[in-house]
Amino acid sequence: MIADGVEDEEKWLAEGIAGLQHNAFYMHRALDSNNLRDALKYSAQMLSELRTSRLSPHKYYELYMRAFDELRKLEMFFKEESKRGCSVIDLYELVQHAGNILPRLYLLCTVGSVYIKSKEAPAKDVLKDLVEMCRGVQHPVRGLFLRSYLSQVSRDKLPDIGSEYEGDADTVMDAVEFVLQNFTEMNKLWVRMQQQGPIRDKEKREKERSELRDLVGKNLHVLSQIEGVDLDMYKDTVLPRVLEQVVNCKDEIAQYYLMDCIIQVFPDEYHLQTLETLLGACPQLQPTVDIKTVLSRLMERLSNYAASSAEVLPEFLQVEAFGKLSNAIGKVIEAQVDMPVVGAITLYVSLLTFTLRVHPDRLDYVDQVLGACVKKLSGRPRLEDSRATKQVVALLSAPLEKYNDIVTALKLSNYPRVMDHLDNATNKVMAVVIIQSIMKNNSCILAADKVEALFELIKGLIKDLDGSPVEELDEEDFKEEQNSVARLIHMLYNDDPEEMFKIICTVRKHILIGGPTRLFFTVPPLIFSGLQLVRRLQGQEGEVAGEDEPATPKKIFLLLNQTIEALSYVPAPELSLRLYLQCAEAANDSDLEPIAYEFFTQAFILYEEEVADSKAQVTAIHLIIGTLQRMHIFGVENRDTLTHKATGYSAKLLKKPDQCRAVYACSHLFWVDEQDGIKDGERVLLCLKRALRIANAAQQMANVTRGSSGPVTLFVEILNKYLYFFEKGNPEITSAAVQGLVELITTEMQSDTTTPDPSAEAFFASTLRYIQFQKQKGGAMGEKYEPIKV
Repeated sequence: MIADGVEDEEKWLAEGIAGLQHNAFYMHRALDSNNLRDALKYSAQMLSELRTSRLSPHKYYELYMRAFDELRKLEMFFKEESKRGCSVIDLYELVQHAGNILPRLYLLCTVGSVYIKSKEAPAKDVLKDLVEMCRGVQHPVRGLFLRSYLSQVSRDKLPDIGSEYEGDADTVMDAVEFVLQNFTEMNKLWVRMQQQGPIRDKEKREKERSELRDLVGKNLHVLSQIEGVDLDMYKDTVLPRVLEQVVNCKDEIAQYYLMDCIIQVFPDEYHLQTLETLLGACPQLQPTVDIKTVLSRLMERLSNYAASSAEVLPEFLQVEAFGKLSNAIGKVIEAQVDMPVVGAITLYVSLLTFTLRVHPDRLDYVDQVLGACVKKLSGRPRLEDSRATKQVVALLSAPLEKYNDIVTALKLSNYPRVMDHLDNATNKVMAVVIIQSIMKNNSCILAADKVEALFELIKGLIKDLDGSPVEELDEEDFKEEQNSVARLIHMLYNDDPEEMFKIICTVRKHILIGGPTRLFFTVPPLIFSGLQLVRRLQGQEGEVAGEDEPATPKKIFLLLNQTIEALSYVPAPELSLRLYLQCAEAANDSDLEPIAYEFFTQAFILYEEEVADSKAQVTAIHLIIGTLQRMHIFGVENRDTLTHKATGYSAKLLKKPDQCRAVYACSHLFWVDEQDGIKDGERVLLCLKRALRIANAAQQMANVTRGSSGPVTLFVEILNKYLYFFEKGNPEITSAAVQGLVELITTEMQSDTTTPDPSAEAFFASTLRYIQFQKQKGGAMGEKYEPIKV
């Protein structure tokens, strides 16, 4: 059926064009022979094709444009005729004898254009006559195109200021009156289209109306181009008359389009000065009109106007633009009870954008907008509409982007209240946006109360909201979220130790309620933040009396110890062990032996009870040995206890090569190369000999299990340790001992049972080259190496 209708319409259009071209041909012939009577006859017959009611507006436009082109030629002929002495007044009378009203009025408008140009009568009289005459056509589509033609031929002949057709003092008013009258009649015709035809064709009619809307809107554009329309005339005449027509037409499509036209075509300055009048019309529009978009565009234009120059800002203050816009939005939301939440929030986003551009210094205005949004959202369930949540995110992001400083946003009391209305997923997105803003702008949060407010804002990342289990989250997303919180903790800093300690306590309070899965990410940055504070306080001993200076190293270490203990719920023994060792080293630098010893004790307990994986044990024991080697604060008894533990655990590792490496690493615990460091040569030698025995046992075990000895890498590594202590002056490590070990390795490598290992051989060769190099270097070291034969 639809296909048939389209085909029929194409056929009717083709017939119309054929008829038009046929008559146009004879019209041209008459024009060429200067036969006025035949020219008018055929032009009237040509224009009769426009009387059709069978074409859609789109197809009718094609026909109209062909007729328009022909009328241009006819107008040129009329001009020539008037120059040759033909009376335009007679011509004006003559065309009115055309049989049908539509061709008659098209011809009348065409001659009228020449009549005005001839200046034989005032432009205002001719225009008034034409606009009145056009009332004779009341068919919506035909009437709209006729009046559009009138607007087209008259737009450069309006009696405007500076125009050649300018008349007496009220000339501009005549021009405005003409355009307004034409606009009013065109709008009535346009609206009437909606009432014609059956209800089932409503969508089709709305589409057709949409295609014709620019015909009506052009009148407003013409009005905006009239030079004589200054602010006073716009305020007193133009805007009230246009708004009266907009409100009275009571048509949803017309009201939306025309309000948008008003906003787009007239200058920003006029909008600002007539804000009250323009906004006063909004609540009077039909409830179904998309007024939020209209207001949003108005605020966007005003925002851009404010941003264009600082000089215009006083005008905004003078007319109290914010108050008027805020009041208007409130009235619109109140009047349109069924307005969806997303519509209301969109309005508030536009108002906030406007406020941030025009009044960036007025935080109370910004908070007022957020408060209005909270009021709209209160009493409703959490937002689940994706469009609404997107708008809320835009609302909350605007202050961050404007101020580039989270501290300013934290001053807004309604900011967290808006966030509370977001669903959990969007709450997290917004929290990430806040953290990214802090990172991007390198914002440092200096006060504990601000940290408290900030962590309230980002609570969606710090704890499970409404019991939503963390397992539902994508693992990668969860890691990214928690890493962003970890980065944030490093941005919290204050030069005042007391305030910094308060900040650490505040952060600790929040992260400890985050559940075991989050602690793995959030505890380490907090610990390092605490250790940074400890290093700033080095030199303070003991507790300080009173509350004036509560941030002492002891107090901080106590807090850090309790915080690391919380990791036992994760569990994360390897991480906890690393953090205990970091704390022990910081306590060593602060000369707090009992605290350092306690941290080592905790590390060993963790190693004994929690670290079960053999690889993790190897890593852990090397960390313990390395940290213990750097400790200078321990007395003999404490150091012996801890080194004994370390060597004992080293020898108990599962794999022989791991045992060997851990035991020879322990040798460094008995020889610290510092002025006051321990230098126990005997115990160094004991460790190295024990390592050799373990390496030998590893060789034998390899022989039993594989039928051949394993590589000699362990022996070469021990040889290097011998050389290290030999150079450091350990009296127990003699050149004979080094010589013996070199010969042992050489023998092992030449043995038939040893598996060839190129890397071990290269390692040994490199070590021998080093010995040779030291011998050749001469001096005291050369003499020391001289007895060793390689």
